[in-house]
Amino acid sequence: MSEMGPQILQPAQWSRPRGYSNGIVASGRQIFVAGQIGWDAQGRFNSDRMADQVRQALENICTVLAQAQAGPEHIVRLTWYVTSRDEYHTELAISARRTARDGKEFPVMSVVQVVASWSAKRK
Repeated sequence: MSEMGPQILQPAQWSRPRGYSNGIVASGRQIFVAGQIGWDAQGRFNSDRMADQVRQALENICTVLAQAQAGPEHIVRLTWYVTSRDEYHTELAISARRTARDGKEFPVMSVVQVVASWSAKRK
């Protein structure tokens, strides 16, 4: 990956968002990672807690990125699909999301609530 990291786009007159960035400029190779969920390498969920599953999903993403000699600092966009908006707001602290960027800057992010998930059917 390029030594030059993504550039966060933060208009001076806007207040800084919490947990995501308004925009990012990135250059270099593109790596596309399929939807990762909160199960381990053997396809097992080790927790029912959303925060634990998010942490595992982020670890899974980083494991895939490592195959291309990339890391969490190269993530520019995340799209999350959650089954409970309330659980998302209650259980996921900024610190859990911060794992995606190693505590530096947040990627551009969208969160979508869905009625059910494929992973819930696999339990």
